Amino acid sequence: MSLGRGFLTVGGMTLISRMLGLVREIIIAATLGATDAADAFYAAFRMPNLFRRIFAEGAFSVAFVPLFTKSLEDGDQTARRFGEEALAMLASALFIFTLIATLGMPVLMLALAAGFTSEPTKYETAVLLARIMFPYLMLVSLTALFSAVLNALGKFAVAAGAPILLNIFMIGLASLAMWMGWRVEIWLAIAVALSGFAQLWMVAGAARKAGMRFAFRRPRLTPDMRRLLALAAPAALAGGAMQINLMVGSVIASFFDGVVAWLTYADRLYQLPLGVVGIAVGIVLMPDLARRVKLGDTGGAGHSLNRSAEFALALTLPATVALMLIPVEIARAIFERGAYTAHDAAQTGFATALFALGLPAFVLNKTLTPAFFAAEDSRTPLRLSLWAMGINTVLAIAGAMTVGWIAIPVATAIAAWINTGWLWWLLRQRGYAIDARLAHRLPRMAVASVVMGIVLWFAARMGAGWFEVGLARVPALLGLIALGMATYALAARAMGAFTLAELKAGLRRT
Repeated sequence: MSLGRGFLTVGGMTLISRMLGLVREIIIAATLGATDAADAFYAAFRMPNLFRRIFAEGAFSVAFVPLFTKSLEDGDQTARRFGEEALAMLASALFIFTLIATLGMPVLMLALAAGFTSEPTKYETAVLLARIMFPYLMLVSLTALFSAVLNALGKFAVAAGAPILLNIFMIGLASLAMWMGWRVEIWLAIAVALSGFAQLWMVAGAARKAGMRFAFRRPRLTPDMRRLLALAAPAALAGGAMQINLMVGSVIASFFDGVVAWLTYADRLYQLPLGVVGIAVGIVLMPDLARRVKLGDTGGAGHSLNRSAEFALALTLPATVALMLIPVEIARAIFERGAYTAHDAAQTGFATALFALGLPAFVLNKTLTPAFFAAEDSRTPLRLSLWAMGINTVLAIAGAMTVGWIAIPVATAIAAWINTGWLWWLLRQRGYAIDARLAHRLPRMAVASVVMGIVLWFAARMGAGWFEVGLARVPALLGLIALGMATYALAARAMGAFTLAELKAGLRRT
């Protein structure tokens, strides 16, 4: 499958998942708003997600995919043995970790939301919800293993579509809880746990159909597993550094009423383009780079890296401008109903605009780090992540004492740009550089995004009254989105940022 087709496959599935995620957030915002129950749920939900991003999507995936991709070159039997050994090691470690973490949840919650201790009911609710959801970590981490297998085989659709089940379960059980008058936050937690079983069943079945049926082995520290751990350990620390950034922000936010919820809603908005573009590029690029590096094709690897950055920025730059210029309109259209007020929308929009300052850096980070992991270098991203973590922590804490909670998204954006700048500089030292095509098109994409932003800003001001009417907000936002997409496409085409023929060529199978 070509890179372009792979990007669209993963991006399309991720877009469906993120759109359903917005529906989920609309329901949560309408029922819980920015109340103590919402703060407790989101703090608890971050607990399994924190470790999932460190172990499943972070350390394990970036270490497993290059090694499994290379094992495929030695035949399916070798690849199956490697997969079985990894499955045995991961499942055993996760079972023990899940058991310990569930028992020690009161202590873990203190680390994530220390501000809740002044409100015992909120703290106890957060601990309960986290205990219900924490088994999701083990299930979704095993899902990540089978997803990595499918990605290495060039089969992206099922793995990319599995997260859709999380949103379906949460929407379904939250709606049922609303109808029955049950505690919505409890049933949301139950939905998270149940979706883990569904996702694992889905991707494991797809892997079996692809010829990768794994038998469960006794965990053993074989040479292959030692190599996997050697790559995974720095990646886990790097992922941990990034998640500590988020945890620092969460701890600071817990001292301000409603801020945990506002930042979470803002996170959902800017994570939409990051998930659709950045994650899609990272998933598809990793096995492609691993194969090219194994063959010694440095030129081909550089070409793939440049085309991936070009694709990512072509979609990210206009999204960044839109999130910075009309964030309140977006928040009002998506969230403002029920317990979620106009004040909540204004604060969410403000946080979204600040997070968006770092969006291109977040996406480029997802594009650049596979080049290190494909070369089995997980130590360099670790070092850079630790520096970025320190910068983020200092800026967030110092800023919170002077300007308040807005220091959290600002510090996150600054740290992201510093980290991404270092990554690109180091890749240049290794022979990877911006090629003539990307250098020619990047400024044109930026100018087209600015043109789109100007049109959007004036259109939003002229249609401001529509966002005061509940039923008109969503159609008004859809109209702004359509106008923005059309303006950007016309401006980019007129300036030569891309051509239709190249877009079609990128979707052809290779």
